[in-house]
Amino acid sequence: MRRVLKTAPILLFFCWLLACSDSDRQQFLSIGTAPPGGAFFVVGGAISEVLGEHGAALGWRITAEATMGSQENIRRLVTGELNLALSNSAITYYAVRGEGEWERPYSIRSVMTLAPNVALFVTPSGSGIREIGDLRGKRVVIGPAGAGFEYFVRPLLRGHGVDYEELNVLFGTQAAAVDMMADGTAAAAFLGGAIPTASISQAAASQDILFVPFDEEVRLRLVDEHPFFRPAVIPAGTYRGQSEDFPGLDVGSMHLITSADEDEELIYQVTRILYEQRSAVQERHPAGGSINPENAVRSTGTEFHPGAIRYFREIGIWPEEASARLGGSAFESAFLAHVSGAAD
Repeated sequence: MRRVLKTAPILLFFCWLLACSDSDRQQFLSIGTAPPGGAFFVVGGAISEVLGEHGAALGWRITAEATMGSQENIRRLVTGELNLALSNSAITYYAVRGEGEWERPYSIRSVMTLAPNVALFVTPSGSGIREIGDLRGKRVVIGPAGAGFEYFVRPLLRGHGVDYEELNVLFGTQAAAVDMMADGTAAAAFLGGAIPTASISQAAASQDILFVPFDEEVRLRLVDEHPFFRPAVIPAGTYRGQSEDFPGLDVGSMHLITSADEDEELIYQVTRILYEQRSAVQERHPAGGSINPENAVRSTGTEFHPGAIRYFREIGIWPEEASARLGGSAFESAFLAHVSGAAD
């Protein structure tokens, strides 16, 4: 009996050591998404599930967090509150440069480029709006307040000779924007996302609408001048009443981002798992189809993380010129030209 009592503390001590060892092997990771109801929330959840399932052997425990979107995600990555996040590449572009409303440059890196965000101005057919210049002085819904849509709407308007301040800007979700056009509160709305976009389908089904065309020369110039813009065609028949292809724009693809200070081995493993298990992501959301050799490494104007570059090089899909640090317009133009043909 005495021998059992003497050995019991020793056994308890070793059990405590084993428990601590198991705890040390666990790594808690968080992914910032966006408010429920949008693609970011669902895609972030899909990525979280795949990383959690296939990263279990590495001790990962993954949480997808609902946030206010790109701007909040970028700020929380830098403070260390998030490990990974989704963002609109146009918003990230300005954040890493400290331009626009960003008070300083934010040290953010891209992990991989995901699905395109094809957006345009939509208006009721009886509004009298036939071109982007006609939006001057009109009530136009741009997006939810604080979402940062102005980062890609401003250059788009400026390219067509219109200042953002010339619009009577209204804020609201895409679903709310459709209702506001229907009841006359708004004359137009900036809508978009993956094709088809639910809000545009809703608007086309409930009212006669017009896609406000981009000037073709301006559209191509915007693509040349901004690495986050890309040509995108909405095929005829995508929406009710759409009888012809619409030459549109990807105004800033969704991409997975992280802090520049995040551990290289961690990001290498994140990149490896998502790329190798891209079909599992696609089973949960069509955006997984964008994790492919051409699109995943496509530059949107934000430097890639060294961990991601290491994996992409290993599997032979990283363009060699991308080994230079991103920062100059000449490099951006060369890289975009290199991948744009395959990525369109």
